Amino acid sequence: MADMVKQILARPIQLADQVTKAADEASSFKQECLELKSKTEKLAGLLRQAARASSDLYQRPTRRIIDDTEQVLDKALSLVFKCRANGFMKRVFTIIPAAAFRKMYSLLESSIGDVSWLLRVSASADDRDDEYLGLPPIAANEPILCLIWEQIANLYTGSLEDRSDAAASLVSLARDNDRYGKLIIEEGGVCLLLKLAKEWNIEGQENAARAIGLLGRDPESVEHLIHAGVCTVFVKILKEGPMKVQAVTAWAVSELAANHPKCQDLFAQHNIIRLLVSHLAFETIQEHSKYAIASNKVTSIHAVVMTSSNNSNMNNVDDDDHPKQIPHPTGKQMPNQMHNVVTNTLAMNRVVKAPQKPSNNHIRSNSQGNAKQFHQVHHQQHHQNGSMSGSNLKGREEEDTATKANMKAMAARALWHLAKGNSTICRSITESRALLCFAVLLEKGTDEVQFNSAMALMEITAVAERDTDLRRSAFRPNSHACTLVVDQLFKIIEEADSELLIPCIKAIGNLARTFRATETRMISPLVKLLDEREAEVSNEAAIALTKFACTNNYLHLDHSKSIISAGGAKHLIQLVYFGEQIVQHSAFVLLCYIALHVPDSEELAQAEVLTVLEWASKQSNMTQDQTVDRILPEAKSRLELYQSRGSRAFH
Repeated sequence: MADMVKQILARPIQLADQVTKAADEASSFKQECLELKSKTEKLAGLLRQAARASSDLYQRPTRRIIDDTEQVLDKALSLVFKCRANGFMKRVFTIIPAAAFRKMYSLLESSIGDVSWLLRVSASADDRDDEYLGLPPIAANEPILCLIWEQIANLYTGSLEDRSDAAASLVSLARDNDRYGKLIIEEGGVCLLLKLAKEWNIEGQENAARAIGLLGRDPESVEHLIHAGVCTVFVKILKEGPMKVQAVTAWAVSELAANHPKCQDLFAQHNIIRLLVSHLAFETIQEHSKYAIASNKVTSIHAVVMTSSNNSNMNNVDDDDHPKQIPHPTGKQMPNQMHNVVTNTLAMNRVVKAPQKPSNNHIRSNSQGNAKQFHQVHHQQHHQNGSMSGSNLKGREEEDTATKANMKAMAARALWHLAKGNSTICRSITESRALLCFAVLLEKGTDEVQFNSAMALMEITAVAERDTDLRRSAFRPNSHACTLVVDQLFKIIEEADSELLIPCIKAIGNLARTFRATETRMISPLVKLLDEREAEVSNEAAIALTKFACTNNYLHLDHSKSIISAGGAKHLIQLVYFGEQIVQHSAFVLLCYIALHVPDSEELAQAEVLTVLEWASKQSNMTQDQTVDRILPEAKSRLELYQSRGSRAFH
């Protein structure tokens, strides 16, 4: 970079020397030329000083300031040449307004100010001695640019404390305005922030990671961060960094993934999913079996649980994704028993886990002494624990409760945004112990941990709804993790007084095709939510129930009857007639499916559902839908067939 800066400075220095020489040779306006010469010499001295300090100069403002200075010296040289005109006639016809010199003096003073500021801002903090830099003339029209230059220069030359403060200033700027974030990227701040994030200073790392998260507000900016190496830096922090920094880093991952979903796979390729799940599992469950070190003598908890479950009930779901009519093994289990089940499941590890012989890499021979052997065995076990979790656990137990909770919240938030719409990542998450973690955290986590866990489950189940293989593997009815997740979702929906309600309703709707005919407990609380005052809740409940009752659900007949038995027809009619527009449509679609599947229902006949469908079919806002166009005519036809006969009995 120093050679490049010297090349940039070479031409303006040459121009300054030419102006000085031409001013000495002026035959007219000699006094003005002498003044111009004085200012040019001062500027030339600063330019030479900059050339000597080229290795320390911050390149972005250097290029812009020197380009402007070069233009000013070009104009000065042109003006001085006019003053060298010889002969009476040349002097008469060479007209130089007096204002031209005043304007040139002002331009040279501005260039002097710009180059002086450049030298000061590029100097180390010790050399500046806390001197206030002020604004250079070049930043008169855009003072924020100058402030960004100053902070990035501090990142380049400052002490660790100065660099941390500079990163904090960039955080404030990036948070205030999207354009300021763009300027920080354009002016070369990203690489310096990543460099700061790798240094072992907690405050500086936090500020740097937070700034990076704020900078990635659009796909183009995220692409720039990715190319700068953000994945490698984040992986290192999530493995080895202090927990406070790891939490901010996980938040930054969530921001980048949310603003540019195409980067999800790149994060996954760098094993960030594994690291995030390990943070989620820390002090939530005992160990993360998917990432345990392979051993012939150690059987993973997950394998033991799955083997025992599969042996007891091998084929509960057939090849067509149609659940068989068999009792749910935990159908009578209450949600508040979930933690005991988790504990019992994990305790199985102690039964099947044989003692593991220490590796020869750590214990070289018995002759080295018992004390040394003990130290090496302890070191090996610590290494294995770190490998199983995917991160450095040293000192994590001593972190305060708030920091641990924040770490889990941010890890869940990152998994939420990484999982959105991505089957590969969802499969990686569900093959780990993350579902079990989410179940525990939904019950016992702080508010933010619970919300982010619910949102993560909502996105994972949304992908599973479309991905048959994922649904069959991750949400098998006989899966303990799936059962515990459903228990917690049911508990939240039944209580119906939490901000978790909407994502939990969506998650249950996404899982509608995984429930057996005997698993009807979800229907009643969802039907009750149709009578909810908040339109959004009623709408999501109607959408979720539609996924139970739609033709694509193998058990649509059973679920439709359950909805009617729970009093759903009455609520749906109220919503179709009097609900807000968005709720009207969702309720109408569900009512059409129920009428289609159970047209001989006495409850539907008594509620005069046929009349409701006739009225709704004439409302334009309800019929502009392909699903309605497909099922409404047949639903009306079936109701006419069955209910015209039943109506005589009713009267």
